[in-house]
Amino acid sequence: MTASTGNDEKATLLGILDQLRESVAGKLTGVPEPHVRTAGVASGTNLLGLVRHLAIVERFYFLGEEVGPWHATMRPSAEDTVDSVLADYRRTVERANHVIDACPDLALPAPRPPRRGAGPSMRWVLAHMIEETGRHAGHADILREQIDGSTGR
Repeated sequence: MTASTGNDEKATLLGILDQLRESVAGKLTGVPEPHVRTAGVASGTNLLGLVRHLAIVERFYFLGEEVGPWHATMRPSAEDTVDSVLADYRRTVERANHVIDACPDLALPAPRPPRRGAGPSMRWVLAHMIEETGRHAGHADILREQIDGSTGR
């Protein structure tokens, strides 16, 4: 997960997003089963589900992939592991960064699943993904602290 080169606005936005992505991935690293999928709050939110969800959101906004029911994106399957979810997240981020790097103007629409009308601008999607990833990075901080007391980035 590396920052983009190119215009300053794109590099700045992508640099912030990449820092948040690394923070989230780091919270999952080193957490054993079953703690990685144990709900830390009444909603059922868990570390494995958060990273799985963020990979799906990245594919939706940057790669234009359709998503099934959104509520299911936070629920890891029995087959999901720390290694498989992290690998999927990192591959997704790499693919998303290629799409972002290839975008010549942040005012252009980002890819999206087939629908009526143009999608939001790449600028909006980058800002939204900073918000989305930052929000879930905070959730991951709390969940990880509940598991083993680990704090910080």
